[in-house]
Amino acid sequence: MDRLSIDPSQVFLTGQALETVYEWSNTLKSFQQRLSPYFARTEARQAAFNYIQALLSPVERKNGWQIAEQVGNENPYRVQHLLGRAQWDAEKVCQEVRQYGVEGLSESDDIFAVDETGFLKQGHQSVGVQVQYYGTTGHLENCQVGVFLAYITGKSHTLIDRRLYLPKSWADDADKRSKAGVPKTVKFATKAQLAQQMLQAAWDAGLRSAWVVADEVYGNDAGFWWWLEKTGQQPYVLTVNKKQPVVIGWQPNRAEAVKCPPKTRPLQERQETV
Repeated sequence: MDRLSIDPSQVFLTGQALETVYEWSNTLKSFQQRLSPYFARTEARQAAFNYIQALLSPVERKNGWQIAEQVGNENPYRVQHLLGRAQWDAEKVCQEVRQYGVEGLSESDDIFAVDETGFLKQGHQSVGVQVQYYGTTGHLENCQVGVFLAYITGKSHTLIDRRLYLPKSWADDADKRSKAGVPKTVKFATKAQLAQQMLQAAWDAGLRSAWVVADEVYGNDAGFWWWLEKTGQQPYVLTVNKKQPVVIGWQPNRAEAVKCPPKTRPLQERQETV
């Protein structure tokens, strides 16, 4: 290669770019320090930090082998051990991530958003897997479903909590539960009830949002929006089915029959047309 053809600016970071990388590095180290107390052993702690860095990397597929290669491991055993057998407090880590995300993005008009997503599976051993609705394709697929809570502001957004949906076919099957190691404390809960658990956990931690938003999976569950109003006293915006009963002015209506008032023009514009 012709050494004279190399542009040094494309090889070495300088000026503002170098400062940005340094700042990101310090921010990541600070975040890792917050998580350190929740890992019993040094090996698990370091594996977790490597795992976080791999998740932040441009690696397209974040599976065990790809992550191992990214962090310099010969095989995915360390990642598998971290996620399956190592001793660390997943709930405490989640709480710390939630607190960290809200602290960094907090604004007065913030939003808690609830939604679920599916994870396609080939087999039948993964906890909660069965043929069920898969939102990405709009069809029934063999998949797991997770319910997630996101925090959204004008600055950005981040996931702050999660729950794995355990269908009744799993919740009521003692053999399946035993083989997969499902804790006895985990019972069947609807997706709306899982959303309530996450919102209640955030409220118990002193975290409140201006609004809660969710799609019709939650909007069609009267118990969910009733709970938001009466228990949480929480303003919300929920999508509902067009046939969903809606009470306005103490009068029951179907959602499809409710019309929004026409938009009014600004006062200045109306004065100019007079």
